Amino acid sequence: MFKKDFSPGAKSKVKSSAQRGIRAKVIEQYPLLEPHIDDILPKKEQLDLVKIPDRVSLYCLGSTPLFWQHMDDPIIPHLTLVHKYPWCFTRIRIDRGAIRFVLSGATLMVPGLTSPGGRLPGDADAGEEYGNGGKDVEAGEVVVVDAEGKEHACLIGVLKMGTKEMREKKKGVGIENGHYVGDGLWKLDLS
Repeated sequence: MFKKDFSPGAKSKVKSSAQRGIRAKVIEQYPLLEPHIDDILPKKEQLDLVKIPDRVSLYCLGSTPLFWQHMDDPIIPHLTLVHKYPWCFTRIRIDRGAIRFVLSGATLMVPGLTSPGGRLPGDADAGEEYGNGGKDVEAGEVVVVDAEGKEHACLIGVLKMGTKEMREKKKGVGIENGHYVGDGLWKLDLS
């Protein structure tokens, strides 16, 4: 979605009532962010909405991007926010071989998640950080993608297939149109 660099469009202020609605949606979608919501979206600060290509809305605090939303899809955090609060999101891990493809904007395919270096929630060997409480993640949920051997997340997007189905089929599309490190949204200058 953000493969090419682009210029930000019109910037407008978000009404306080809409801002409260956004806070509520964020807490509903990402309940682990609730203790940090006042740091992320302070009540007294002005939230801005920046229009960017492909009908995407980017919510910013000053020149700091926080969340983006494509039309009426779920609100998705910007990777800079994910890097500050990585424990607040459902996470999966890709193996080393998939890293270069993800960082070049390719669709994340299931074999990169089901191979020995990959981790999915619900796996017996997933550990606490990828365990998701032992529950599988359903298609349509937002997940953060870590890379094997790397400290920070490299991609965030919406799952096209549930993790249980991924383990069974071991092929297909995992995530498409995500936001990854080095894409146009990552490089966007809002100052």
